Amino acid sequence: MSVTFRLFALVLVFFAAGCALGPKDTDGDAFLTAVDTPHTIDLTQDPDDVWVRIRRGFAIPNLNTPLVQEWTDYYARHATSVLTMSERASKYLYFIVEELERRGMPTELALLPFVESAFNPTAYSRAHASGLWQFIPSTGKHFNLRQDPWLDERRDPVASTHAALDYLTYLFDYQGDWFLALASYNWGEGAVRRAIEKNESQDLGTDYLSLKMPDETRNYVPKLQAIKNIIANPIAYNIQLPKVNNEPYFTVVHGPSHMDIEIAAALAEMPLEEFKFLNPAYQKEIIPQDRPTILLPKPNARLFKTNLASYDGKLSRWDIYEARAGESYQDIAEKFDMSLSQLKQINHLGKKNQQATSGQTLFVAARPADEPLDELPATEIADTEDSNAVVGVQVATLDEVPTVRRSSVTTAAAPNNTSTKLAARPSTKAAANVPAHAPTNASDTAGTAPTGASSGQAAASSASRALPSGPRYHVVKQGDTLYSLARRYSTSVQAIQQLNHLNNHRIPLGKRLLIPS
Repeated sequence: MSVTFRLFALVLVFFAAGCALGPKDTDGDAFLTAVDTPHTIDLTQDPDDVWVRIRRGFAIPNLNTPLVQEWTDYYARHATSVLTMSERASKYLYFIVEELERRGMPTELALLPFVESAFNPTAYSRAHASGLWQFIPSTGKHFNLRQDPWLDERRDPVASTHAALDYLTYLFDYQGDWFLALASYNWGEGAVRRAIEKNESQDLGTDYLSLKMPDETRNYVPKLQAIKNIIANPIAYNIQLPKVNNEPYFTVVHGPSHMDIEIAAALAEMPLEEFKFLNPAYQKEIIPQDRPTILLPKPNARLFKTNLASYDGKLSRWDIYEARAGESYQDIAEKFDMSLSQLKQINHLGKKNQQATSGQTLFVAARPADEPLDELPATEIADTEDSNAVVGVQVATLDEVPTVRRSSVTTAAAPNNTSTKLAARPSTKAAANVPAHAPTNASDTAGTAPTGASSGQAAASSASRALPSGPRYHVVKQGDTLYSLARRYSTSVQAIQQLNHLNNHRIPLGKRLLIPS
């Protein structure tokens, strides 16, 4: 064979390969392209940003359809919403990307919670799907995600991520194609398989683009591709992503059992809503005895250990009581010196509920109701890096359960999985710009035991020092006013307002106020 003929044959091979990646049919309805890396990425340098790691790991062919373009334009028009979702994602992306790379999976799958939940770990849909990855109850149980009155691991960032990646791996093995696997994640593998078999029986194509799907599933992969387009080259869409440092954000802290979430947040010196954002799986305002683990940023994990070492108050205001046959809620409330409204509020009982069921577990006051339960004294922080300062409280190394840097959590409207319940909805004007194929209600989810002995000189000296007279916390109860609180804590109404950024005298029930020293 001559050199000229071999060169001609090689040209034909490349031409054929190009056609395979070109338009799928004559009207250009849909076509695929190979994955390329944006020219702005320097692949010779170690990444210092998680977004770079995600771009480097793109492995699913790009989907180019009019629907993808519509969704890309939509997200680009709502740059503020993309920023909001990205800031939420910044707490979880490092951990998710680490796990994807460990499993050898495409890193664009780390962007799937943008579509599923807008990276809101408490997102809940009409189909009863919950969490970052939107597991319905039955699928969650299949992947061993605990769901009971105390804990819903569908909302646990770590447990749900492991389950979601297990499920996606199974779906890819089952379908043999990432587009079909993603459609199966949204629609169900059985439904996708039946659609394939139907096309086979009619001698039609069986690839993703050839299948007839519900509108939600038809929009699902294009939404992910649209997010991928923006993350691949945000500058092209006039979007500046928040930097997500290529380092862990949170670590797992194993603390004492039976602790109020509010007290744990105060000991970690975190706003309660930020604490709940990292620990959204707890169904009640208490960390259950059989799972005393919390996720904390590294600095707060150190503060938590140090403060716990010097804190001698009760870790929970509540005990667990098992109701007996024939007991009413009023009987139980009186037994523990509580009002009926207190008992119902802490146990999320409806106004019409009067009779307890035999064996029902309830929170009851751990001490008389008239004794203050809402004050947590400020503690002096020992200047120490000793990770063993507190016996019985172990903090995992950041390599064990990592995620990304701290960032603020804001609220804005954004396009999202159509089935998600929302606390904030887009404006009428924004809704008018939703792609024609998108459902009209698409919107964004808005984001919120013994203490152990101290050891080591730093911890011992911290525990022996008197507590400073710093700010205290008060949870607003029925009948509280700024005036009554000012008198109770020997301060002024104005001082409480300034410290808590209050513009008026209204203080809603359950609000956690800082009280000036």
